[in-house]
Amino acid sequence: MSAKLTLEGVRADVAELLYEDPEELTDEENLLDWGLDSVRIMSLVERWRTKGVEVTFADLAERPTLAEWWTVLEPKS
Repeated sequence: MSAKLTLEGVRADVAELLYEDPEELTDEENLLDWGLDSVRIMSLVERWRTKGVEVTFADLAERPTLAEWWTVLEPKS
């Protein structure tokens, strides 16, 4: 299963877990300040792995902004 991951899709996935509107989350905000915790990060890792993205908990936990996540998650062609 190879569903294409997009920055807006990542933003929507994060917002869903935080019970926030995706438009509220800017690319540079620290997601930990929004309440993103390790359990939710692991949930995102598993969700994106099912889409074929190779990502680890550490990849995301070390850089908790959407902009930094996208540098890790962005599909390489």
